Amino acid sequence: MIHVVAIITAKPGQREALLGLFRANMPAVLAEDGCIEYGPVVDVPDFGPVQTPVGPDTFLVIEKWETPEALKAHGAAPHMVAYGKASRELIASRTIHVLAPAA
Repeated sequence: MIHVVAIITAKPGQREALLGLFRANMPAVLAEDGCIEYGPVVDVPDFGPVQTPVGPDTFLVIEKWETPEALKAHGAAPHMVAYGKASRELIASRTIHVLAPAA
C-alpha cells in the first residue's frame, strides 16, 4: 500500500474555492482502480496546545493507494490534468509526500 499526504496552501482567502474544485473532482478519483482513500482535511478549531495548526489557507489531502502503479496512473488521469489546470491559479504552494508503511 502507498500512502500520500499532500499539503496544499491556497492563495490568501482562496481555500474554499480550491476545496470546491477538489471536492468536485473527488468522485472521479475515488472511482479510480486502486484508490482506497482520498479526501481533504483541515484544522480542528481550537483543539489546544497539542495541535500545530496548518492555517486558514491550507488543507491536507490524505490518500491511500493499492500500488505505486495505481498512484502513477492517478497523476496522469484526464480528470487530474483538468483539475490541475483549473486549480493552478488558486494554489500558492503544494508539497506531496509519498510514503510506505514502516516495517
